[in-house]
Amino acid sequence: MEFGVYFSVGVYLLLMVAIGIYAYRKTNDMSDYMLGGRSLGPAVTALSAGAADMSGWMIMGLPGAIYSTGLATAWLALGLVLGCYLNYIIVAPRLRVYTEVAKDSLTLPDFFKNRFQDKSNVLRVTSGLILIIFSTLYVTSGIVSGGKLFESTFGAQYLTGVLITMGIVVIYTFIGGFLAVSLTDFVQGALLLLALVVVPIVTLTNIGAGEGVKVYHQIVGANPDFFNIVTDVSILTIIGYLAWGLGYAGQPHIIVRFMAIKSHKQMKSARRYGVSWMIVNMLGSMGAGLTGLFYFKQQGLTLADPETVFLKLADVLFNPYITGFILAGALAAIMSTISSQILVASSSLVNDLFLLLFKKKASSSQKVLYSRLAVLLVSIAATVLAFMPNKTILEIVGYAWAGFGSAFGPMIIFSLYWKRMTKEGAVSGMLTGGIVVVIWIVSGLSSWLYEMVPGFLLSCLAIIIVSKLTKAPQKGVLRQHQDQNEILEK
Repeated sequence: MEFGVYFSVGVYLLLMVAIGIYAYRKTNDMSDYMLGGRSLGPAVTALSAGAADMSGWMIMGLPGAIYSTGLATAWLALGLVLGCYLNYIIVAPRLRVYTEVAKDSLTLPDFFKNRFQDKSNVLRVTSGLILIIFSTLYVTSGIVSGGKLFESTFGAQYLTGVLITMGIVVIYTFIGGFLAVSLTDFVQGALLLLALVVVPIVTLTNIGAGEGVKVYHQIVGANPDFFNIVTDVSILTIIGYLAWGLGYAGQPHIIVRFMAIKSHKQMKSARRYGVSWMIVNMLGSMGAGLTGLFYFKQQGLTLADPETVFLKLADVLFNPYITGFILAGALAAIMSTISSQILVASSSLVNDLFLLLFKKKASSSQKVLYSRLAVLLVSIAATVLAFMPNKTILEIVGYAWAGFGSAFGPMIIFSLYWKRMTKEGAVSGMLTGGIVVVIWIVSGLSSWLYEMVPGFLLSCLAIIIVSKLTKAPQKGVLRQHQDQNEILEK
């Protein structure tokens, strides 16, 4: 690996640390550490949410799936784009207002407690545990991506790649909290966008039109349905791919950005930035997988690991300094989600479990210290899990995405819109969604239908049935719901 690559990647890593130091100087209390003082602008909100969403699977998982199985995976991209758009419409404005109305809630479990005025803290503890479990699994997928990146591009050991990835992320997350994570995610989102636009275009130029037609016929000869998004794809497969979009409403690392924007009135601008960014990135990611297949077929080469197609293209087609910049974009995709998930998990671990159960009278400075220590704890747990054998990045992300989407998605949507929803209905929906996902995965049914579909639908059903069978909410809960509606109507 040439000096230029190391130089560009090194500059990127130093920039991430510098942003962490800057954010540290702006972080004084728990509100700053967890939500950046609710001060994000629309562009930072949108790109940081997008970067937190599009983890290593955007650079490695999706291109690898397109490279291996063809354009049928485009249904997944379509489902995610639609889900992202609807999330900005249905969830974002109401969640921003409601979390502030509900005693300035800093985390989702905190919001659930205050929304239903749950004095028993059952909602807060249960949701906190679910959040920690699936966030840690999500962090694991990012660490696996980082290990693979350093292994395939720098020739480093997988362990070395894991430790470097985690080391940098932990530094800026540990010291700078939410502001550091959001600002680094903004930079990472911009880098990711540029990388995913440049790589497919340059690859296509290198292939050439004439050679491209020859390779096309080779691919179709081997698999006639490779370029067909409908043929040889079952209805259940299409439903499963589109169902990924259902998960957006329940992803804490994404919707926490909505809680931190300056005003719900800026959400329309954030939506334009966010959805546009996502569409371009999805096209670039699929384009990298597709053009990569053409290029390596043309060269008579095969990839041992299809999930490294983007990284291999960056390595063979570009000047070392540009290669380093593109690899920095890949690292950006990976690190942005890791840092977001670590912060979500550590914040919940401290705010919704430790402080609630063991240290209720901690000072503001102590709370920030505990949150930083929790960052270390979650990072260590996820690093250990990163050595799980025989799991692709897309599989690990799929498990965590379905777990969050099924446990929290219906619960959040109903809590924002349905005033008759009860605490018991919320607990039932959350547990039903999470448990169904786990059962579906363990039983092997996920090979037949993506676990998000039964998890999400049964969670909705549990919320409605149990809420109808239990006592209606008290006046204080209803008044809070009305306050939210009045603010939104202004």
